[in-house]
Amino acid sequence: QKYESLPLAQTLAALPEFQHSTEGLRDTIQQKVQARSDLVLVILDDDPTGTQTCHDINVLTMWDIDILAAEFSSGSRSFFILTNTRALPSAMARILVREILINVRQAALATGKQFEVILRGDSTLRGHLLEEMESYIDILGPPDAWVVAPFFQQGGRLTINDVHYVAENVLLIPAANTAFASDKTFGYHSSNLREYVQEKTGSLFLPSSIVSISLEDIRERGLLCVAKKLAAAPKGGVVIVNAVQDEDMLIFCTALFEVQESHNRRFGYRVAASFVSSLLGLTRKGSILPQNLPGFQASNCSGGLIIAGSYVPKTTSQLQSLIQHRGDKLEVITVEVPALIKESNETPLHASTLTADSTTVRKIIDKVSQLLASGRDVLVMTSRQVVTAGSDYARTGSATDLDINNLVAQTLVYILQQIKIRPRYILSKGGVTSSDAATAGLGMKRARVLGQAAPGVPLWWCDKNSDFKSVGEGGREPILDAFGMNLLTRLPLIVFPGNVGGVDTLSELVEQWTI
Repeated sequence: QKYESLPLAQTLAALPEFQHSTEGLRDTIQQKVQARSDLVLVILDDDPTGTQTCHDINVLTMWDIDILAAEFSSGSRSFFILTNTRALPSAMARILVREILINVRQAALATGKQFEVILRGDSTLRGHLLEEMESYIDILGPPDAWVVAPFFQQGGRLTINDVHYVAENVLLIPAANTAFASDKTFGYHSSNLREYVQEKTGSLFLPSSIVSISLEDIRERGLLCVAKKLAAAPKGGVVIVNAVQDEDMLIFCTALFEVQESHNRRFGYRVAASFVSSLLGLTRKGSILPQNLPGFQASNCSGGLIIAGSYVPKTTSQLQSLIQHRGDKLEVITVEVPALIKESNETPLHASTLTADSTTVRKIIDKVSQLLASGRDVLVMTSRQVVTAGSDYARTGSATDLDINNLVAQTLVYILQQIKIRPRYILSKGGVTSSDAATAGLGMKRARVLGQAAPGVPLWWCDKNSDFKSVGEGGREPILDAFGMNLLTRLPLIVFPGNVGGVDTLSELVEQWTI
């Protein structure tokens, strides 16, 4: 079914008002979380932007049993595992999630912990929904019901009457009418989440097994109604959660705890970022500025480094705004994708070998290093024209879209790896770019999410040497100071999703991080 766009302000104004107090819900949830001392929430994040509503929580980029066991034993009530499955083909995503869940189960058993798994997915409905759900079922068994909640308030991703909308300017646009639905890998036709679940999962769920918690249930009828409907959800079915603000999700999560305690139900979750912070009862923190960071020193005069690989229209408009507003205060270096492909056509080597031998890339590395050392802020961005396998630049019949994507990603990673100057900060634009920057470019193994640099824009760093991968684990050669400390420790990594914020959000953030 097709849905029309709605006027944002009028639609929100017409929604039912809360008939019950929402005060103290976060405190109630936090108390319940702390009371379950043997239970750890494990969030499998299909790209690094899922931390965008959280603070003071760890992210693992490796999932060996020993690493997981150490996290289970740390006393933390929750942690993320960055799977980055959204950048993988279907079969590889399925295998990876199975592997991680097997290791999580073994690590929990070894440490005597209970655990719940959340599959954090995209608030605009892209990702391997079926593959991740089936992997969960194969390893952990079928849950009593699945919770599907793509609501993400900071990004304007709202669910009303089971229809998922994306807020753009003064309109609520049905998700299937947005550019996200035309994604070459994860495209879809349904804005109604009941229909979307069936579209993406085929015969896994019967139509009669998909129910929803409406805004009327949450706001007018309250906790008891939500808990009753949740407890009565069809065995193995799906519960769609409608929400337009955090209080909606907090009420749902409070009811969820009641059902788990009184009915001993186990739920599976395919949700966006706002559900995670609601289930943990996390309070919102203000945006982090450089002077808020531990050990901040205004004397650090190296430049900031911005790396942009995302091609979505919002990223392109934000980059244009950044370049315009910063003017001569920002050095812009463009990685010309057609030139990279031309080199690959002339030298048929693996992307990593080609990148290391590329004179184009070496010139970029040298220039970026010089500029950062002189205190200049630098933007390294891919050329904005999307190049596909069918374009004139690609080798006919040889390079696939995946080959081109890998070449571009490998190039950005290599540039970051070869820069020996510690930037004042690194800002990575786009989910895949951020994942590559964290795991390969910086070699992060265990990062701390300090909070957000702007709404929906998480900030990570590594606190000590052991938080980085060794070279044997796939990490980069460390940059050590005279005392043997990795110079990349406590280096802020700002993970800026491709589709978050307004046109000027990126330029405003960079301005705030100027010293």
